[in-house]
Amino acid sequence: MVVLGAIMAMLDITVVNVALDRLIIEFHTTLDQMQWVATGYTLALATVIPLSGWAADRFGTKRIYLTAVFLFMLGSAAAGTAWSTESLIMFRVLQGLGGGMLMPLGMTILTRAAGPERVGRVMAVLGVPMLMGPIVGPILGGWLVDDVSWRWIFFINVPVGIISLILGAKILDKDEPQPTQKLDVLGLALLSPGLAALIYGLAQVPSHEGFGSPEVYLPAIGGAILVAAFIWHAARTPNALIDLKLFRDRGFSVASITMVLFVVAFFGAMLLFPLYFQQVRFEGALSAGLLLAPQGIGAMIAMPIAGQIVDRGGAARLVQLGLLVIVGSMVVFTQLGADTSYWTIGIALFVMGLGMGMTMMPIMSIALKTLKPENVARASTSLNIIQQVAASIGTAMLSVILFNETKARLAPVLAEIAASQPPGTKPPAMTSMQDLPEQVRSILAPPMADAYATTFVWALVLLAVAFVPTLFLPRGKVGPAPIEPVAGSTGLESAEPSVEPERVTEGERR
Repeated sequence: MVVLGAIMAMLDITVVNVALDRLIIEFHTTLDQMQWVATGYTLALATVIPLSGWAADRFGTKRIYLTAVFLFMLGSAAAGTAWSTESLIMFRVLQGLGGGMLMPLGMTILTRAAGPERVGRVMAVLGVPMLMGPIVGPILGGWLVDDVSWRWIFFINVPVGIISLILGAKILDKDEPQPTQKLDVLGLALLSPGLAALIYGLAQVPSHEGFGSPEVYLPAIGGAILVAAFIWHAARTPNALIDLKLFRDRGFSVASITMVLFVVAFFGAMLLFPLYFQQVRFEGALSAGLLLAPQGIGAMIAMPIAGQIVDRGGAARLVQLGLLVIVGSMVVFTQLGADTSYWTIGIALFVMGLGMGMTMMPIMSIALKTLKPENVARASTSLNIIQQVAASIGTAMLSVILFNETKARLAPVLAEIAASQPPGTKPPAMTSMQDLPEQVRSILAPPMADAYATTFVWALVLLAVAFVPTLFLPRGKVGPAPIEPVAGSTGLESAEPSVEPERVTEGERR
């Protein structure tokens, strides 16, 4: 049931992207305005995610989760009936307010129910929608837009939401709220708009061709300042919106660092795959989604196995192996050409999917396994914030690299084409590859492929850097540290890392 909610939230992000062109035509608008359909949803996510940990503690996880599903379903139904660009953007924000809570609350529910001994297998199940979203989304969205109606990319969430509400009301155990926790109003005023401004600025990088535009650096810098102010505030506040004392736990802190570096590199690279198929190989959105399917298949095969290995104490080595597998498969993409065999690409994507299944969820499992149950909700919130910001940074970074590499390689080719044309004829625009004659496309495709190959080299380097903190991940089968209450203490002030040195297993400690 929790997985259904996560699937709704993750698919919705990627399904809408392939429908933007159709929506521009439908509402007679421009890409700059229609892009807010995606950006508004993301900003709503960033605004509400910090609230999810406090809300779960204050009102009960089950109650807030069902409310989030209802808001998401309501926003989906309204978006499907949109009559203008403005109404669609407004309904997408409503969707985001519900969708932003689904993943962190789902992680909290499953982790509490499973306990530290089975958190690996639980995270493997929850990780399926997280990794399948970028793959299944374009396929589903392309089919609905081409053969049904763009409205059904939203309506499809309604029956799934109804099923989730019914099952959730029956299956989920009612947890006891903790009304003693007061809302950190100042922290919310700093963190939510800070995250929204930071992610908004980074999201503007591709359309403004870099970080030099005021539309990019002003909100990004302003958001970074607000987030830094929140960190300063949280370090001095007992019940801050995000409990920074969580980072005293070695497993959580090292796993968080690993996640930042991994997500920046990997999610940035994920942007490149569909663009390569569409811009270099001239495939449509549906075909590009289908060509990415081997990656999802690999992840689905690896994840259940990875979950069992994590619960047996092999999470750290599994993450290291997974990163090496991803790096090895990424080497293939650094050699991409305009005519690279689809079989070669498909096999490399399948291997990369195996690495995904061995990496993402085990990192999150390590982060949560050593925490006390009462800290899981806010830890899940922290991990989701880290993932959102890191993914935005990675996407922006590799978008800029790709743009610059493409511009550098196409400039001399376009100049040569222009010189061969009759006087007064304009050279083909770099942004209209799909509409160019076949002869011109065959000339432009090789340098475009070189630009993608070089950008993948940067992704490869970033992934290699992400391997470094995995060497410091706690090894062995670990669990929450025993609680030793001290009079007048909340038990958080003296929290120490709950994992022994790397070579010491639980059996040896006994």
